[in-house]
Amino acid sequence: MRFINNRLSLFVIFAFLGMFAASAQEIIKETQKDTVKPSVPQGRIKVDGVIAVVGDFVVLESDIDLMYREMQAQGMPVKDIPRGELLGKLMEDKLYAHHAIQDSIIVTDADVNETMNRQIDYFVEQIGSEDKMVKYFKKKNIETFRAELFEMIKNQKLTEQMQKKIMEGVEITPEEVRQYFAQFKKEDLPEFGAEMEVGQIVIKPEVTQAEKQIVIDRLRQIKKEVMDGSSFYSKAVLYSEDPGSRSSGGFIKMNRKSPLVKEFKDAAFSTDEGQISEPFETEYGYHIIYVEKIRGQDLDVRHILISPKVTPEAIQKAKEKIEKIRQRIVSGEISFADAARSESEDKETRNSGGLLMNPRTLETRFELTKLPPEIYSDVNDLKDGEVSRPILSESQRGEKTYKLYTVANRYDQHIADYAKDYTKIKDLALKEKQKKAIGKWSDEKIKSTYIKISPEYQNFPFVNHWVKK
Repeated sequence: MRFINNRLSLFVIFAFLGMFAASAQEIIKETQKDTVKPSVPQGRIKVDGVIAVVGDFVVLESDIDLMYREMQAQGMPVKDIPRGELLGKLMEDKLYAHHAIQDSIIVTDADVNETMNRQIDYFVEQIGSEDKMVKYFKKKNIETFRAELFEMIKNQKLTEQMQKKIMEGVEITPEEVRQYFAQFKKEDLPEFGAEMEVGQIVIKPEVTQAEKQIVIDRLRQIKKEVMDGSSFYSKAVLYSEDPGSRSSGGFIKMNRKSPLVKEFKDAAFSTDEGQISEPFETEYGYHIIYVEKIRGQDLDVRHILISPKVTPEAIQKAKEKIEKIRQRIVSGEISFADAARSESEDKETRNSGGLLMNPRTLETRFELTKLPPEIYSDVNDLKDGEVSRPILSESQRGEKTYKLYTVANRYDQHIADYAKDYTKIKDLALKEKQKKAIGKWSDEKIKSTYIKISPEYQNFPFVNHWVKK
């Protein structure tokens, strides 16, 4: 959802490949301890063999073929990658997903749909059209493709949640950080890339009351049409501007702890089951909510989001305002940081003097290669302390803002220094400890989980001990 406070990160390439290569998987029941022969569902022809079973999941020979094809499509060299290595990766994913289900980890349909829609948009962009996409992945039609992709993404998210659960209890002490750093010889110390701190000032065009009223009236009309018999689901698909829930008819499962803005939760919990709220405003626009089901403190709701549009006159006024702010900074009347605190309309960066926060490290430093591309192109040529010209920016939701950027500080590429880079070293040490925790968990679960591997793969030198002696 666009109005959830934090956004999801992108899939890393191997996680994505593992997800998509699972297209032929079936959940099976073990009927005989000496065989790997799941029953074939009615109406489906078995076209290739089962090469591994992990808990309730199987891996097919064709899964590895698909993985190779996806790697080639991404331009990755596959000549020297043995099939057993890819099988090991697929089996790891199945192990996590199996135990996530056993541990009652929940992945919501809305969350899966949001990721699926982004993935389909990416495929269409890369391949050219939905028809070409379906043909490329050798599916019968778009409905079959979406159904299979839904299950793949759901299993991948189960894997991610299981890994997160394993790692969330792992903590590290300052002494462990010191010991981790002390193990490196001088010539083997980590090297950190060049970094910079970027400041921004954001001015948003003012939305007129007339534009707000247009949206309120439109939502009230939609509400009336639904009460007269129209489908809320269809209205959400047609008119909602929330890309995260639009394709699922605006559907959201929520409770008091859900990471939604306060106004949305207040409206949802003050609306009776089967009723539709009046239009209400959040920072993302105006909404109406239909409360579909109440189960104690858990709600099933659908919503429609529409944002008021800004006029050309409002955009021009915002530009004039930010140009005056820039003139004051350049003339020395006010510092960039003070101008951000007093004038910027971005609440997430205003209190820090405009400094952007790196969502990966929760620090203000960004490695140059990991700056968002749209920001990197705007700040790359700026000198220290220089202020950019006003830049008109448009979000994925269509919200237009004017921005000023400055490079507050630059940090050259350098060998790790314990005092100066403690936070980064701590992060590396924690990741190492988390990796060991996952390895220990895997070893224990492999011993207690039903696993069967086809004979032709049993002598492969897997990283994990899949073959039980």
